Amino acid sequence: MQQHQLCILGSTGSIGESTLDIVRRHPERFTVISMSANSRVENMLAQCIEFKPQYVVMGCQETATKLSTLLVENGIANIDVSYGEQALCDIASSDQVDTVMAAIVGSSGLMPTLSAVKTGKRVLLANKESLVTSGQIFIDAVKASGAKLLPIDSEHNAIFQCLPEFEQHRPGECQLADNGISKILLTGSGGPFRTKPVSELADVTPEQAVAHPNWDMGKKISVDSATMMNKGLEFIEAKWLFNVEPSQIQVVLHPQSTIHSMVQYKDGSVIAQMGNPDMRTPIAHAMAYPERIDAGVEPLDFFNTKPFEFEAVDFERYPNLKLAIDACSQGQAACTALNAANEIAVEAFLNYQIKFTDIFRINELSVQQFVSQQVTTIDDVISLDANVRVYAKDQLAKLMESE
Repeated sequence: MQQHQLCILGSTGSIGESTLDIVRRHPERFTVISMSANSRVENMLAQCIEFKPQYVVMGCQETATKLSTLLVENGIANIDVSYGEQALCDIASSDQVDTVMAAIVGSSGLMPTLSAVKTGKRVLLANKESLVTSGQIFIDAVKASGAKLLPIDSEHNAIFQCLPEFEQHRPGECQLADNGISKILLTGSGGPFRTKPVSELADVTPEQAVAHPNWDMGKKISVDSATMMNKGLEFIEAKWLFNVEPSQIQVVLHPQSTIHSMVQYKDGSVIAQMGNPDMRTPIAHAMAYPERIDAGVEPLDFFNTKPFEFEAVDFERYPNLKLAIDACSQGQAACTALNAANEIAVEAFLNYQIKFTDIFRINELSVQQFVSQQVTTIDDVISLDANVRVYAKDQLAKLMESE
């Protein structure tokens, strides 16, 4: 049994906390070397007391200083506390670490995740934005370094589990058609507004949008689930992870979130991965791969499980999903622009600055503005991301003025 030395990027978020729960259950398998958080100092303090990492990175100098003070007050003096993006990249690429949980939400997770990839780590990829924003650049880095890429998103982890073992070992280079696979079926719950009249969506509140019916997630991802942008980003991620064309991916609404995704084979077979909606299942799968370990999740009780329902996607209800699917075919600039604009728009919605339906308006305008940009290097990605954010904030200001 191998002992893994972990770096957990985003340890105070929902994925990070679930990862630490797996560590707690299997201390003989995993040692936490380093962790990071943006601003949750009290949460990080509690994690430091329990897991005793050697290194911690916070989002800014103020939170790093506050954490350092609290650690000393609690009699802990041997944890190195730093802050900022370079410090994140340093802990992700450290020789002391062999496995990196990439769970920072949004594009801010790109560079530290890429640092882990470039140094050949086992990268447990929960930061889908890394692949959405840099696509081929990211996959080329995986190939060059020999990094092991294991998907954490429940959908991509499900697809991974449904593939032939040979294909599991070459992310970004899969040849699914050669293995009798005709289609990836990407499931989505439809979020909290699946049955709400479309005419009423403009009036929904942030509180309603973050109340996901099945999953316990952070606010940003919960809003993305409500707009189904999250499924759109997963669509783009699936293209790169499994080396398929957009035409080989089909989104299927499955309100119960019991089937996490499926793979359709040419002979008519469909293989599905099922389980209770708990992120500890895909996290434990990736952390121990190729072994299986206890995740603390109860198995499905088929005698008390709700009947399965499946529906086609209504793009009038979910225009953000259509925008993402189109961006996947339009190229890297469209995908990078979409992600950046969406982060600005969702933050504005959560701050009560715009309506729920305005998220799409900002996203669509941003993609149209930048779709023709050339993106061939990571510097291109960073530059485009910054420019889109400026543009999206400008559109946001105009929108607020007009309402």
